[in-house]
Amino acid sequence: MNALKQFFKDTIIYGIAAVLPRAINILLVKLHTSKLTAEKYAVNTDYYVYAAYFNALLTYGMETAFFRFFSKEKEKGKVVSTSFLSLATTTFLFLVTMLIFSNQISGFFGFKNSLFFKLLIWTTVLDTMVVIPYAYLRVTNRPIRFTLYKVLNILIFAFFNLFFLWFVPYAIQKNINLPPWIISSYQNNPKVIFIFIAGTISSAATFLLLLPTLFKFKLQFDKALLIKMLRYSFPILIAGLAYVTNENLDKLLLGDLIGDQQMGIYAACYKLGVFMTLFIMAFRLGAEPFFFNHSEEKNATQTYAKILNWFVITGAFFMIFIVVFIDIFASMLLGSDEYFEALIIVPIILLANLLLGIYHNLAIWYKLTDKTRFGMYFSIIGAIITIVLNLVMIPKIGFMASAWATLTAYGVMMLLSYIIGKKHYPVPYNIKKTISYLVTATLISYVSFNYFRENYFVSVGLVLLFGFLIYLNEKKEILKILKRN
Repeated sequence: MNALKQFFKDTIIYGIAAVLPRAINILLVKLHTSKLTAEKYAVNTDYYVYAAYFNALLTYGMETAFFRFFSKEKEKGKVVSTSFLSLATTTFLFLVTMLIFSNQISGFFGFKNSLFFKLLIWTTVLDTMVVIPYAYLRVTNRPIRFTLYKVLNILIFAFFNLFFLWFVPYAIQKNINLPPWIISSYQNNPKVIFIFIAGTISSAATFLLLLPTLFKFKLQFDKALLIKMLRYSFPILIAGLAYVTNENLDKLLLGDLIGDQQMGIYAACYKLGVFMTLFIMAFRLGAEPFFFNHSEEKNATQTYAKILNWFVITGAFFMIFIVVFIDIFASMLLGSDEYFEALIIVPIILLANLLLGIYHNLAIWYKLTDKTRFGMYFSIIGAIITIVLNLVMIPKIGFMASAWATLTAYGVMMLLSYIIGKKHYPVPYNIKKTISYLVTATLISYVSFNYFRENYFVSVGLVLLFGFLIYLNEKKEILKILKRN
């Protein structure tokens, strides 16, 4: 129970690192959607889709390999330096190649302005260089420092977004003195570029803040260790690329098949589903190092089962809460009525992300048994489902196809991981209870969204009803935790 309490404590702190940056990012959606049309917002979406692909490619699973080998190897410093030098070398080669051929490559990716692509490259390079320093803070149980750097990153990003997109036009309108080059830059460039500039500045600042972390170690390169790490991480690279496909390809296909305006609407409403993503991210930040560090303990599998149970309870409650108040969240976060058309996708995306979170819980079996190839297989299957369903169904039902494809892909991945994981690393999950929570939460969300939308008297009652059902089922466990405290 002490280990479980430490996990929850760290997860709460990591939750700040996950929730606050994303929450600020969500708040910025209103600024972006009020300043950009749906078509221009689609350009912003494309930019971050490609950023996700580049990040997965440049890190090539090394973060997870770092956690695994840091817990296995006696010489911890060698794991830190070898993994960092590997990423630094490949990232430098990537940077040089991309900058030399930036004009040609930017056209291939559909960027009309090559500066967009150059900013994308610099941002992803800087983000890659902080992967190992961030991982080191997590694996050595320093969640407060980790959170501090994450929060500073998003505050810098938000400041420059507000400066470029709100203050500068306000200052021009009110004749407030500004340097001529700022006024000229604002008037002569598409507004979306300032979002990209803000991202590059915040990534550079974070890199400088985290750089001293590496000076604690003697830079030493172990070729044999790197080979072992690469064997472990390669399937994770493929899985990462497939995961990015599951998360982002729908937006690219929507733009190609039914236009940027519909894609922009879908992408903006998709971000309302990020509330569930926040919860999952907070969980993963604390869970991954926890699972590795406690894998040798006697009751490890029982602990993993309890963690999944509470993950499902919390995630299901989040889903219901967001669906009940969806119109309030939409009015707060979406800057134009044209984006409200796609609100219907939000409950589906929330459930899809909850299933993805369960999958991440279950995935510990192939990471602890060094069978990461299964993660690759599951993600590839999910990517195939995403691609096929989107290509076939988007022309028929529009952006709803992308929402259902996401739910189907993550549902299949979750089931495959559970079924195969039972054979390789049995964990005593209470599947009946998990299914009952998922079904109940889905039914309540469906009823609230379709029959009691904006009827908060009934909908809040449904939230309280779900909470009461949780208390009845988990009363003994709750009392145990309270007594321990």
